[in-house]
Amino acid sequence: MSSAFEAVIGLEVHAQLLTRTKLFCPAEARFTDVPNTHIGPVTLGLPGALPAVNEVAIRLAVMAGLALGCDVQRDSIFARKHYFYPDLPKGYQISQFDRPLNVGGHVDIEVSGQRKRVTLERIHVEEDAAKNLHGVGSASLSHIDFNRAGIPLIEIVSNPDMASSEEAEAYLRALREILMFAGVNDGNLEEGSFRCDANVSIRPVGSKTLGTRTELKNINSFRFVRKAIDYEIARQESVIVSGGQVVQETRSWNENEQKTVAMRSKEFAHDYRYFPDPDLPPLVVDEALLSRARAALPELPEALRTRWKSVFGLSDYDAGVLSAHPGLARFFESTLAHAADESARAEAAKPVANYLQSEVLREVSYDGLSAHFPVTPEALFELVSLVMSGELSSKLAKQVYAELLAKGGSPKAIVAAQGLSQISDRSEILAVVQAILAANPDKVAAYRQGKLGLKGFFVGQAMQRTDGRANPQALGEVLDAELAGDPA
Repeated sequence: MSSAFEAVIGLEVHAQLLTRTKLFCPAEARFTDVPNTHIGPVTLGLPGALPAVNEVAIRLAVMAGLALGCDVQRDSIFARKHYFYPDLPKGYQISQFDRPLNVGGHVDIEVSGQRKRVTLERIHVEEDAAKNLHGVGSASLSHIDFNRAGIPLIEIVSNPDMASSEEAEAYLRALREILMFAGVNDGNLEEGSFRCDANVSIRPVGSKTLGTRTELKNINSFRFVRKAIDYEIARQESVIVSGGQVVQETRSWNENEQKTVAMRSKEFAHDYRYFPDPDLPPLVVDEALLSRARAALPELPEALRTRWKSVFGLSDYDAGVLSAHPGLARFFESTLAHAADESARAEAAKPVANYLQSEVLREVSYDGLSAHFPVTPEALFELVSLVMSGELSSKLAKQVYAELLAKGGSPKAIVAAQGLSQISDRSEILAVVQAILAANPDKVAAYRQGKLGLKGFFVGQAMQRTDGRANPQALGEVLDAELAGDPA
């Protein structure tokens, strides 16, 4: 984008709530199963079928509002949003319009070292549509899978506070992280349980008037979000510079062609003919529900990182890596929980963080909000403690860790069974060093005449004779003293 224009970006994120059943009926909320196996009269919009609100979905939506700093409305209204597509069996979607569940809120982001607050307009609750399947079985046929119809969503609508694709990506990552830690959404972009629409416009730099916006629909990866927004900004600038006018419309990102493509003209609120759903009473959030939501809300990632840095002295990088997934954060905390007290936890935090990042993370897999680790928190803490106490060298710790991966068990038991404990007894080390020096008088003389690089030879010999078990620090000190001719 040239310096003459600036971008104005707002995002609408649809996040699936982690419930067992759908928003208004008892059908299971699992849309990746065999098509059309989780349906019922309400899902299919059959005559006479009446919706009943899923209380768990509302509690999770309230938790999302609390996590994002929203004002939770004690009274809100479900409305019918009318549009006519094959994936909407009733001919309308049950959503919220002028009286949403959550109002306001914010997400704090950081881009290029600069912090910024993106404010939210609202978070409302709605049901998902079915899924259109094209070219399945026959290129000329389309099918509809109603498994997804009726699954509970929250739509998180930001204000147009972002000015670049980098800020949009940072916002999405931070939002996804908060929802995952709050336990309300699994953050799965590939399956579409976390997806976004981007509203993009440009205006002359310094202008306060918003330009005509286009909406980019259903973008399901962070990389595509940046690419789609960057392309759309460039396209709109090209239209304006060439004397044309940007048309308000809905567009999609075509990854194969690397461009946005027009889908339809942008609908307005009156096009949807919103009105309160006569089958659903006003949604009332009482004090009991609000209290349960507050009690269920865990420590969120920003607060977690701040505490880790303050109490444990972790760096921004370490805290960021270990809070990248709620399962990873829980594992780190569970590992430190094996320490005897707060002081021991603080002392072990950095070594545990290092070992998690250097060794353990290579073997970790994620499934929604769950993380699967190759070792237990207890075993990891025991291994790190052996290194911290000097009982096990860092090099041999890798050997013990490999044994843990292969067979499990206890690090202490492995060390004992294989005779891997580190030799820190100076008298034992001294005997080894003196034997080596006695066997290599020419090299000792050369070292004392200035060939200091020969120290590596002596260290290597000592490690070889002790099977790598000599304490490196103690070995270095004893060797220096002997080479200098001083008593060790």
